[in-house]
Amino acid sequence: MAGAAAATHGMVEERKGQASLSAAGLIGPATVMVVGGLLLPIVILFRYSFNQYRPRVMMVEALSLENYVKFFTDPFYVAILFTTVRVALVCTVVCLVLGFPLAYVLARTGTRFKNLLIMAVVLPLFVGNAVRAAGWMTLFGSKGALNSALIGLGLITEPLEIMYTELAVIVGIIAVNLPYMVLTLQSVLEGISRSVEEAAFSLGADPLRMFRRVLVPLAMPGIIAGVILTFILGMNAYATPVLLGGPQFKMMGPLVYSQFKLNNWPFGAAVAFVLMTATLLLTASANLMVQRRYRR
Repeated sequence: MAGAAAATHGMVEERKGQASLSAAGLIGPATVMVVGGLLLPIVILFRYSFNQYRPRVMMVEALSLENYVKFFTDPFYVAILFTTVRVALVCTVVCLVLGFPLAYVLARTGTRFKNLLIMAVVLPLFVGNAVRAAGWMTLFGSKGALNSALIGLGLITEPLEIMYTELAVIVGIIAVNLPYMVLTLQSVLEGISRSVEEAAFSLGADPLRMFRRVLVPLAMPGIIAGVILTFILGMNAYATPVLLGGPQFKMMGPLVYSQFKLNNWPFGAAVAFVLMTATLLLTASANLMVQRRYRR
């Protein structure tokens, strides 16, 4: 009996070892790719942010906080950070307000054309951000389709100045991020049984109370995921601010690129880490606040 138990234990341990090896073999390539393609460059860039910039030699090895001090003591750069946060927050809120009803309809519809509706939401993702921004330029230009239509209808006498404004950038980023919000919410709302809503109505809840007390708490994982995703995309937007905002409108993504283009790698690396840190801190804080609110 003791020998049989020992043999059984040995077989169990052998199977556990094989399972561990199989798991390591499956996640190993992805781990190597993430470490080599993402973490290692981030570590190198972080080290660059402590170096010093010299016009003739480009970068001097050092361990200095000069680049971070320069960023936070210059009102110009601090204003760019606040502008980026404001634009990302506005775009995230608008995407949530616009995306939730559409996601709810997609999740609850029983039509045979549901797959076509989902494809219509996904279709804009097949087009690059630069191409979509160029389309908005043709619409928002002083002689674009929007101004031409408004002048033709007699609603305005002079073209509206929409291009190269914050409004144009916000509209462009919303158009890019909205499908991500809709798809994230739709996948979660489909997992919420319709009987839960019917039970709330049968207990006397009106649609607004059902939405606030039942649907939103159950859909909170999707809301958090969609908000985090769209906020990160908004904070790191590049093509849309450059094309629709013009040279006078500054956001953090284009600022990072401009510093690297000027060969100021230390300051560009510092700006990149300020952007990454601000994004992570804001998303983590919002996540904690929402979780505490709906745990009660």
